[in-house]
Amino acid sequence: MQLAAYGLLTAAFSNVMYWLLMALTLFKVFTFVDAAVRREDAYRAADKQTKPFWLIILGVSVGIDLFLGMLFLSLIGLVAAIVYMVDVRPAIKRVSPSRKSRNGQQKKHDHMGPYGPW
Repeated sequence: MQLAAYGLLTAAFSNVMYWLLMALTLFKVFTFVDAAVRREDAYRAADKQTKPFWLIILGVSVGIDLFLGMLFLSLIGLVAAIVYMVDVRPAIKRVSPSRKSRNGQQKKHDHMGPYGPW
């Protein structure tokens, strides 16, 4: 009886870990794709590392997750993806021109004053 319960708990834990690692891999893929679609000059204007630097770091991180599965290196890649997401991406978005809406007009933000954001 105890052996069957142990097997059930192990299988449940394994299932949870699988979905957690899949979510982290998808997060890293998102950061890689986001870094790839941003303009090169926005990285320089935001005074951050270059676009190729971030593409290499995030691409290696995704590759390790997909092909090697080494947990320690995967955690290092997760730190790099988090740094990109909370530091680099917002800085690039601040210096990049805002996107236009479907009808060709610039989107208005509630926090925009006559001379820019406030």
